[in-house]
Amino acid sequence: AAVKGAMAAEGPRSLFALSAAAVSRSMGALERDVWALPGHLLRGLLPLLTVFRLERAEGAARRAGLSTQPIWRKLWDDVMKTRPPNSENITCWRKKFLETFFSNVLHGVLDVSSDWRLNDHHFSPLLHSSPHVSQLTLCNMLQGAVELTAEHNQKVLENLAGSLRILKFQHLLSSDQSIRRSLVLLLHRLIHHGSVSQVSMYSWPVPDTVLLVLILSMSAGFWRSGNALAYHSSPCGLCREEDKAQSQESAQERAERGRYDERKWSDGENQKGSPRALEEADAEVNGYGADTCLNSLLSRPRSPPLQNQSCEEASSKVPCDHTSSQGRSSPRCVSDQLSRYPVLRKTRRRLKSAVGKKRRCLRRSRGPYADPEDLYDFVFTVAREDNSGLLDKNSTIEEENAENWTSSSPGSPCTGHAGCKKRGGSAGIFSLKAAHRFRSVSTLELFSIPLTGETCRTLSNLLSSWVSLENLVLSYNGLGANIFCILSGLRALSRHSDCHLHVVRVSDVFSHMPCMELVRCILSAFPQLHTLSVSFDLKNQLEGNRPEGNPSCSEVEIPESCLEQLEIRFPREPLHTAFLLPVLKASKSLQQLSLDSATLPGSQELGLLLEALKECNPNLKKLSFHDVNLAEHQKEVLLLLQDPVLQEITFSFCRLFESSTTEFLSEIINTVKRNSSLKSLKLPGNRLGNHRLVALADIFSEDSSSSLCQLDVSSNCIKPDGLLEFTKKLEGHIQQRGGQIQFTHLRLFQNWLDQDAETAQEALRRLKAVCSVVNDSWDSSQAFADYISVM
Repeated sequence: AAVKGAMAAEGPRSLFALSAAAVSRSMGALERDVWALPGHLLRGLLPLLTVFRLERAEGAARRAGLSTQPIWRKLWDDVMKTRPPNSENITCWRKKFLETFFSNVLHGVLDVSSDWRLNDHHFSPLLHSSPHVSQLTLCNMLQGAVELTAEHNQKVLENLAGSLRILKFQHLLSSDQSIRRSLVLLLHRLIHHGSVSQVSMYSWPVPDTVLLVLILSMSAGFWRSGNALAYHSSPCGLCREEDKAQSQESAQERAERGRYDERKWSDGENQKGSPRALEEADAEVNGYGADTCLNSLLSRPRSPPLQNQSCEEASSKVPCDHTSSQGRSSPRCVSDQLSRYPVLRKTRRRLKSAVGKKRRCLRRSRGPYADPEDLYDFVFTVAREDNSGLLDKNSTIEEENAENWTSSSPGSPCTGHAGCKKRGGSAGIFSLKAAHRFRSVSTLELFSIPLTGETCRTLSNLLSSWVSLENLVLSYNGLGANIFCILSGLRALSRHSDCHLHVVRVSDVFSHMPCMELVRCILSAFPQLHTLSVSFDLKNQLEGNRPEGNPSCSEVEIPESCLEQLEIRFPREPLHTAFLLPVLKASKSLQQLSLDSATLPGSQELGLLLEALKECNPNLKKLSFHDVNLAEHQKEVLLLLQDPVLQEITFSFCRLFESSTTEFLSEIINTVKRNSSLKSLKLPGNRLGNHRLVALADIFSEDSSSSLCQLDVSSNCIKPDGLLEFTKKLEGHIQQRGGQIQFTHLRLFQNWLDQDAETAQEALRRLKAVCSVVNDSWDSSQAFADYISVM
């Protein structure tokens, strides 16, 4: 009926259209025959199918040489009724539609009865769209987590475990324990036994400490399976099958070792009675006799996860945390059984003392909620206990482990500096020996989430052994003095030979230490970094009052690094080349350098920087200055533009023409015309105006050897008549060169094109015949002051 109504609204149809509509209503019986139709018939039928049938028709359409992308795009426009961001970069509208459809249905913002193409009794919205979901956002009260872990959505969760790569949390609110348990189930399935490689959290002004620590710890692969993973009273088949496989493997290894021992000792000594055999037997009982306590999600075998190295700290302290030959640790849950079997508890304690007596470890707390044998209860204790009381009850770190963040002791978490000890303890750091190590994510991003001292200590402790972590982004977290705590964990992590960290991005409002000092600290610990970004808005007035026991990094020697990209945003700090020089010397592989909001303390400083770059970084391809006053550095600007190695140069809001003459613009144009290596020139926010824009068209004149492909003139007070004149001049140069020009992209954001819409449209139409133009609809009245300044 819905199909008939849609056809009636569109007017009379041909016989073929009527037949196609009739076939679409009987797809249940005719599906196999329909997929065998010739391509010209199938093309007319596909737009009349429901989402369920259209998704199933993908293979048949491909065999017939047809694309379903236009149909999925129309579905998006009709159902979603919005324009997705970066729509020009979407390569598969089928995946985009189904992924967004899944999220909207999960969060209750889309009614499947709103469109006949969604209303198919064969179509289960979450189940059939879940295989296409690679990115999922959970928000508010985590209703999505509760729904996904419901019993009727087991298959949905299994599909997500194979398809989901990015899990995001946004605008979270405090939740009760039942919701947290649903979240535990979800994270255990998607991270520990799934394919999620990135966890990102956004916009949480007042974070729930319990919830935050829960997400961080499980993202790092730490958790202990037990009552927290009860899933409708069914054992976790994923953990259980791993346990059985490794138990059999261990039993086989012990049997082979026993046969070898029997051959070695021909006197017939009974090895089962030896101390070593007793110890192994105890370990077997403790490690492998408690399969029934593994509670979780699904009983089906999982697909092979990404490999994750086991934590040295956990594997050395927990006898039952056996590591497989593939390097992946398998959880052994025994703690819940110990209270029922005192003998096993005693044996386990004896083994633990034998293994970990000489290792540094956190003492067991005597507090009523802080039993390190139950990590689940411990994490929730963080929020239940009053901060001061909890700190008093928690154990103190053993003296030999009370080292500052510059210590050389491997694997030491944040425990020793005054910034972390000023409140009297180590609350927030859970004992890794109480947790099993599962698979962990490789990317962690925290945006606009204030981190307290306790949370920073927990994060530092997790980072210290998070060897699978490749990308770490900490943005606007209000770290303050806690930056030293984070550095402590990173330094401990750097001592692991299998550390994979390659990208670190730290940004905040206030800097608690000079930017260059922080850069040197991180690089000295992580010479293997490929990308480092440090960004601060304002300088902390108390900077310099560093916690006692944390010496300056200004004298730390930086080993030769693998750094390829360095971004520094100074909080209006002076850019002293002498401080940057050791970093540049150590970064021979540097290809991109970005300096933002720096002040130049002297007229020679920029020249010294250019000399240092030329000497130390021969592979530098991209150089960017943003909000750096270069009005008095015209000579250095020209030297950069004639550099034979640089391929991309950015002068963004650098006041290039604030005090310049007409000759300076001519020198810029002539320099670029002679440079055949420069591919991209970005000049946003430099008040070019109409006349300078028109002059820039000469870069592409007949006598030019320039290879410039991209030009960015955003935010430059350009009006429609100036853009049209630039276009005409550019067309003339192209005609003189016989149509041979490499110019492909022009960016025009935030200019004055709304002042004469007709002229602007003509200019844009003619420009788009020459190159790709990226612009926006911008209200120029917002920048009236700038307009006055260039009149």
